[in-house]
Amino acid sequence: MLKDLVYSAALGLGFHLQRKVPDEAVRRTLARLHPVSTPVGLIRIGGEGDGGYLVPDDLEGITACFSPGVDVLANFESDMAARGIPCFLADASVDGPPLGNLLFDFEKKFIGVVEDDTFTTLDHWAARKPAAASGDLLLQMDIEGHEWPVLLNVSDALLSRFRVIVLELHGLPHLFDRMTHAMFDAALDRLGRLFHVVHSHPNNFSPPFRHAGMEIPGFLEITLLRKDRAEATGFVTRFPHPLDTPCVGNRPDYALPAVLVGKG
Repeated sequence: MLKDLVYSAALGLGFHLQRKVPDEAVRRTLARLHPVSTPVGLIRIGGEGDGGYLVPDDLEGITACFSPGVDVLANFESDMAARGIPCFLADASVDGPPLGNLLFDFEKKFIGVVEDDTFTTLDHWAARKPAAASGDLLLQMDIEGHEWPVLLNVSDALLSRFRVIVLELHGLPHLFDRMTHAMFDAALDRLGRLFHVVHSHPNNFSPPFRHAGMEIPGFLEITLLRKDRAEATGFVTRFPHPLDTPCVGNRPDYALPAVLVGKG
């Protein structure tokens, strides 16, 4: 019996080690999130702290904002509505946004990869909104790790209509797992064909994960700008951005780790 247990444990350990992604491959993946400079400046939407994000100053003509993941704040959506941009919000865990606005449209559903009573896909959601039938869109998504399958599931037609995408990325410390790494890399491949990463900022809710000389944020805010809107002029070298503020105000902010600028 003991021999069988030892043998099973050895098999499990071997399987785990076999599945581990090499450190250098993780470094390369994280370096893909190094932001680039463009002639389009960044502005802050949503106020200070959590719920506020840096976006390109290129919002004129955006016909709708899609914002899955509703929390106790809706400052970002309020600022977008103040610009006359309708905001579509979705989250099955709450009964509505924390404040009312005539330009808010809420659905009590999670955004996922199937269409049922609890979930809807980005494509089905957008197709139900006449205000988003044409023109460029903005996506602001913080859905606790479900962003990865959602980004792989969205159609090319809809993905290419987002002029700006603001994401909170989750699960980066799990990049050493082969399946997780493959999913992350595939999603970054899709995004990288259409978008520049123009801003990255670690969320200071938790300290970075440290491994093999790398510091990896548990949560990372990134902003993407569609490539047809501006040319990249080089990598950003100044961190943090002057408009960055800590997500959690009573905790110190974290600098963008060296691994995210290809130096870790």
